[in-house]
Amino acid sequence: MHTVLKLHKNDNVIVALQNLKGGETVNYDNESYEIQHDIEAKHKFVTEDLSVGDHVTMYGVLVGKATQPIKRGAQITTFNLKHESDPYSVEKRQPAPAWTPLDVESWKSKTFNGYHRANGSVGTRNYWLVVPLVFCENRNIMIMKDAFERELGYAQPEIYRNQVRDLLAAFHSGNTEALETITLADPSSEKIKISPTHIFQNVDGIKFLTHETGCGGTNQDTDALCDLFAGMIVNPNVAGVTVLSLGCQKSQIDYLKEQILKRDPLFERPILYFDQQTYGTEHTMMSDAIRETFKGIIEINKQTRQPAPISKLTIGLKCGGSDGFSGISANPAIGHLSDIMVSLGGTTLLAEFPELCGVEQELINRCVDEAKAQKFADLMKEYSDQAAAVGATFDMNPSVGNIKDGLITDAIKSAGAAKKGGNAPVADVLNYTEQPTQGGLHLLCTPGNDVLATTGMAASSATIILFTTGLGTPTGNPVTPTVKISTNNKLAEKMPDIIDFSCGKIITGEETIEQNAESLLNWLIGLANGDYLTKAELLGQDDFIPWKRGVNL
Repeated sequence: MHTVLKLHKNDNVIVALQNLKGGETVNYDNESYEIQHDIEAKHKFVTEDLSVGDHVTMYGVLVGKATQPIKRGAQITTFNLKHESDPYSVEKRQPAPAWTPLDVESWKSKTFNGYHRANGSVGTRNYWLVVPLVFCENRNIMIMKDAFERELGYAQPEIYRNQVRDLLAAFHSGNTEALETITLADPSSEKIKISPTHIFQNVDGIKFLTHETGCGGTNQDTDALCDLFAGMIVNPNVAGVTVLSLGCQKSQIDYLKEQILKRDPLFERPILYFDQQTYGTEHTMMSDAIRETFKGIIEINKQTRQPAPISKLTIGLKCGGSDGFSGISANPAIGHLSDIMVSLGGTTLLAEFPELCGVEQELINRCVDEAKAQKFADLMKEYSDQAAAVGATFDMNPSVGNIKDGLITDAIKSAGAAKKGGNAPVADVLNYTEQPTQGGLHLLCTPGNDVLATTGMAASSATIILFTTGLGTPTGNPVTPTVKISTNNKLAEKMPDIIDFSCGKIITGEETIEQNAESLLNWLIGLANGDYLTKAELLGQDDFIPWKRGVNL
């Protein structure tokens, strides 16, 4: 295993792959560097003496400016470096050299068994979705969730209730010593087949969403909620839908119907609407909603998985809880996987616009035409301006955990995050909840916030989300399996209950980026088949948050 790594020939920083001791000398590319002080793995040191105002370059792009002198071999930190990135514009666009698709002959015959929809899309799951048009219906949603999940076999294992039950028994018996020793059962972290206890074998789950909007906010927010639900409803993983409405809220059923047909004119899946104020009593509406939803589930259970080429997958590309290895291992690995998918004619979605800050010009250059480049530039500026208006500039994007593990500026974080997009041309640029209409790599406008981004990708038809992490996060999505990919082996070993796949062998030198990516793609075929679940699915981690534009990074 190498001790250090320089990511681009023009960089003036080097990444520590292992902990370095102050005073030791490390060699790289026929150069020797005396380390000025202890540097933890994932952090970076400079290759030359820097003065105040000097630029720091990483991944071949500007990522920061020195705020004080930095000696050769010294670490860059938030104390001596601030965010800086190059300006971008469509006027400066220089179309990228022609890209040669990868040799994917061995992948062309590979298929997965999915659920085929009338519009030609193919789902990796067959879900019934239940949504409220306004927060007033959240209670009814949760009542339906408890009833359906428990009776139909989709509820989470009762290990937590069992522990409380055991603690209660000890309390009643006066056994105070037992209160210190009663613990949870330890569930297996291995891949688990879809539960045979489901009553409906071809229904992978019933998903219930709640939120805190739909009325009392701006018209923009309430329309955006319907746009979001429309995107989730047309996702190929959704087979049928129940919509609960109070009636008087701003988010109206008619607008939702309009947005569904706008996204999928051939939409043919069953969708049920229940408006509480037209019913009168809650009891009457809930009785109808439960009965008709149950009948709908019977119908979608008649659907079966059928073979489809893997080019029918729509894959979201996301990182969260990132660390200093993210842009070296996991992000480049799923970037190569994205290039394989694009070469096959498949569709990938690169989200998180605040985490493209500093690499905008490269992406503008990679857009297939000037109109798409202009759309990307306009969306970036609009989002940046809206965020700045509420005091949330893009340079605030790195979290405490990011900084602690080596991502000192937003430009450093972004340069590594952009590696998820591989090298393929940008086929199209999508606003939040817009649908891809062709194959290829797409730039999708979402926040960097984990759940807001995964929610947005699901609403733009992602049927699988690849989520890289160096620190660990349980994030999942109600309708799209979310694969947690660790940047290092230590994390995979430490948090096996949330990590699905490790790219750590890239760091140790046991695998190349290409080998690791191909192993992941083979694993994804089994996931798309429904042969096994992601850890987030096993945990019931159904995270959903609508985006209030400009407020979140």
